[in-house]
Amino acid sequence: MTGLEQPVAVGIVGAAQGLRGEVRVKSYTADPLAIGEFDVLFAADGRRFEILDIREAKTVVVVRFRGINDRTAAEALKGTELFIERASLDDEDLEEDEYFHADLEGLEAFDDEGKSWGIVTAVLDFGGGDLLELRLPGQRSVVIPFTRTAVTLVDVAGGRILVDPQAAGLIDDGSSAADEDGEPTGPSR
Repeated sequence: MTGLEQPVAVGIVGAAQGLRGEVRVKSYTADPLAIGEFDVLFAADGRRFEILDIREAKTVVVVRFRGINDRTAAEALKGTELFIERASLDDEDLEEDEYFHADLEGLEAFDDEGKSWGIVTAVLDFGGGDLLELRLPGQRSVVIPFTRTAVTLVDVAGGRILVDPQAAGLIDDGSSAADEDGEPTGPSR
């Protein structure tokens, strides 16, 4: 990967912008311009990028990196994911019940009875709210909503989350629709 101990993805490079080496970057930070507050960004292959200039443009930021001086060099960066070291993030900026995605990955999910439902392997967002991907060894992963109803406790220091299996959709509550033969009519789990 990047050589970073705990890499955190903060953006991805899109298309070149103009002729002077600028690129469009989709920033993963809450304030898109905040990506410019990091001294150095890293690519997965270890390349370092220092931001010389940054400005907002509709849904992305336009960035000029040191050493990227023409459109050809900028075009070569398309698709490069940008990372920072987790240690460079300030936990004091977080409000209660806010978490960095990197801190959630690796936590083990338990229910009230102590049953393990897997390890958080990813935090996903497809526009409808955050989802947690859970995986138990040797089993297919499952995705649960990252809501207060489904995830009742997040204990980053303890390395775990507490889930309500029914609210998270991990168990069938018996309320699914069935046809005359008792067969489920909706999508299967």
